Amino acid sequence: MASKENQISQRQLRSSSLTTVISIALVLFLLGIVGFLILNARNIRNYVKENIGFNIELKDNLREADMQQLKKMLDAKTYVRSSDYISKEEAAEETRKALGEDFIAFLGYNPLPAVIKVRLKAPYANPDSILYIEKELKTYPQVNDIFYRKTLLHEIDANVRKISLVIVSFSFLLLLIALTLINNTIRLNIYSKRFIIHTMKLVGATKRFIRRPFVWKGIYHGFIASLIAIGLLTGLMFIAQKQVKDILYILDPDIIGLLFLAVMITGILISMVSTFFAVTRYLNLKKDDLYY
Repeated sequence: MASKENQISQRQLRSSSLTTVISIALVLFLLGIVGFLILNARNIRNYVKENIGFNIELKDNLREADMQQLKKMLDAKTYVRSSDYISKEEAAEETRKALGEDFIAFLGYNPLPAVIKVRLKAPYANPDSILYIEKELKTYPQVNDIFYRKTLLHEIDANVRKISLVIVSFSFLLLLIALTLINNTIRLNIYSKRFIIHTMKLVGATKRFIRRPFVWKGIYHGFIASLIAIGLLTGLMFIAQKQVKDILYILDPDIIGLLFLAVMITGILISMVSTFFAVTRYLNLKKDDLYY
């Protein structure tokens, strides 16, 4: 009978520990996502900006050599991240696929100009810099005109600042919620062992002796939970990489390593501190107070 009771008790303890670890892991996973956004905010902002650019419309009847010379000059510029030359024929083919019909056969000629699509480096992807670059490029003899969405640049600058503020505010709020949830989860776990703590006090064990195994178990739970959270974050990044190829531009290995280390340290510290105070609370309670 006693053996059966011991088995039930051990099963309940394992279930309680598993619930604690999973709860902490899920909270750490959410913190890790927000941490990723904060640590990679600069890379994300640069990625958005470097996908902003403009189209240089080339003059008709230019020689191929003149077009390629212009492209090489652009690639050598400090503000250019990349450039792609699209001939009249390629532009017509793209338009034909988009429209689903042969507009050249209808018109009798190809009205589309050859263009060079330019993507700027992040520091230059702002309205003032692009205005200066536009004036400079319009002096080139091969250039007919330059096209870009001016309002889009202002909108992106404004939205990036708003999003950054929202992320920081949300991360602070989530951190408070995470601390509360993990602390309450651990306190409930210790609450189920309050009579064991009291029994150890009755047999003469010191507070430090009683507290030590609980704190070490809390550290262990935090460590295991952080490993689970890191595994979930790794899986999420792997899926994101499969879905969005350009995500590799954002994923900095050093920052990812720092994020994983922060998740592990956060999990261990929160679990250790919460366990310490939860056990101390029940060590200081009288017997009658354990029933409330």
